[in-house]
Amino acid sequence: MELCFLGTSSGVPTKTRNVTAVALKESKGKGWFLVDCGEATQHQLLKSSLTVNNLQAILITHIHGDHCYGLPGLLASAAMNHRTEPLTIIVPKAIQDWFEATQKFTQLYLPYPLRFIDAESLPSVTIGQFTIDLTPLTHRVPSFAYRFTESTIKSYLDFEKLAQHNIPRGPIWGQLVKGEDVVFGGKVLKSRDFTYYSHPPRRIIIAGDNSEPEKLTEFSRDCHALVHEATYAKELAVQAKEYGHSYAELVAQFAEKTQINNLVLTHFSPRYQAELNADTSIEQLRSEAEKVYRGRLFLAQDLARFRMDTQGTLEQVFDE
Repeated sequence: MELCFLGTSSGVPTKTRNVTAVALKESKGKGWFLVDCGEATQHQLLKSSLTVNNLQAILITHIHGDHCYGLPGLLASAAMNHRTEPLTIIVPKAIQDWFEATQKFTQLYLPYPLRFIDAESLPSVTIGQFTIDLTPLTHRVPSFAYRFTESTIKSYLDFEKLAQHNIPRGPIWGQLVKGEDVVFGGKVLKSRDFTYYSHPPRRIIIAGDNSEPEKLTEFSRDCHALVHEATYAKELAVQAKEYGHSYAELVAQFAEKTQINNLVLTHFSPRYQAELNADTSIEQLRSEAEKVYRGRLFLAQDLARFRMDTQGTLEQVFDE
């Protein structure tokens, strides 16, 4: 599976960063998911290999404009690109209302159906190769973190256990490897007892704006990677709390405490510049995070891609 950051700035875009949007690609095929859709996300897509026709679902973390103002334009472009497949959109109910009003007043016609799911009432849903669930965060408005768990991992038969229980080769083996429980010899054979997976399910959490990373403590159990905002440095901790945001050290401390092996920081205030000698450099955030976190730390950049292997290790991918 692969992450692609389409926007990494908070509030407003800069010359090098667009506002928030993150793509998550499935491990097989061309399907992908979009978490948040700030203004001009569709323009960022033109700089990537992602296409609107392969988009499986859009998920919005909260109602603020830097996370959703690009939604009508993206959906309109999908129509212009002849999309016909239904599209699932998981959003706070207010965003559905806003989009439907925009669609009405701009006479936006979509040749494909939209399936809206209210984020506030979502238990979990399986789409494509992921099972998706969420948890609430702390922000000035309701904000959510989405967790993506692989749901289509190849399973294999445990031939030794099959032999131990004298289970003959045939249709029963086929049912077990498909995940089906089977009645044999007056007993129920549980698929999980006679199969194993090629690797454990990989889990990635992509969080919305949040001033309390510890809200993710239980949610992040067995998580391989966390994508979390670090809008400010520690020197602006009071301001971060006031506006419902986190600072780099705070997030890094949480990731270290909960033993998350891969941490990607994003959603940076425009005050933090790319130049190392700038008065407020982005490297300030990296430095304070590295002091408290021993895992694999990344600071996202627009169009940066990260690939996770089957063991849950995240690596940045560079074009040759």
